[in-house]
Amino acid sequence: MAKLKFIIVSIIFSVHSCFAQNPLYFLKQCQRDDPNINVCLKQSANFLVANMRRGIPELGITEPEPIIIDEIGIALGSGPDGYRASFRNIHAYGVSNITVTGVRSDVDSNQFQFTLYIPKISARANYESSGVLMLVQASGGGEYWGEYEGIKCKVYIRASPHRIGQRAFLTLQQIKMDFSVKNIRMGVENVHNGNSVIQAALNLFINSNAQELLKEMKPDLKKKLIVLMRNFVENLFANIPYDAWIS
Repeated sequence: MAKLKFIIVSIIFSVHSCFAQNPLYFLKQCQRDDPNINVCLKQSANFLVANMRRGIPELGITEPEPIIIDEIGIALGSGPDGYRASFRNIHAYGVSNITVTGVRSDVDSNQFQFTLYIPKISARANYESSGVLMLVQASGGGEYWGEYEGIKCKVYIRASPHRIGQRAFLTLQQIKMDFSVKNIRMGVENVHNGNSVIQAALNLFINSNAQELLKEMKPDLKKKLIVLMRNFVENLFANIPYDAWIS
């Protein structure tokens, strides 16, 4: 038993010593004169993602999921009977299973484009709606769920370097993104007042028009996602010197 404890303590001490010697253990460095630098950057990004799933306390990342979005809304039709819905307290799971499938870069101008793939995202939210949908007065609220499969995303980043002491860091100048979803299943449940007519009408409409509904959600959703991505990238840039990424 004493021998087992000694082995466990030794392993923990060795891991701690390794991290202490390399505080940026969660990142792989790339060389700017490498002709295959984009391949290296892709590997480095995926290595970072793999470490994020386990948590990176040095970056303040402990629980990578769920991703939480405060609110998004959609509007279908106009006039007093136009359908309006808002989705609040959105919790999304599965985003940490992201894979960076491609990178394009211009290191001299600090521009990067990442192509990302997520197999599946599951989301839950509270919703409230008003107006008419499929000739049914659909005012009310309840719980929303969504299953999104085959998500492809492109993220563009432009940065500029600045110096802090003897080391250079990056400052985010611009970030843009777009995404598509191959398959979507969505629905509502536990509709207020137990109105089965409204719930059936909503679920029929939602699943018959899932891609169109996503199209309506997309502008608001992109704004929220860009804010989350901006905060994430700015946190990375503030804590990781540029030459730790690319030397």
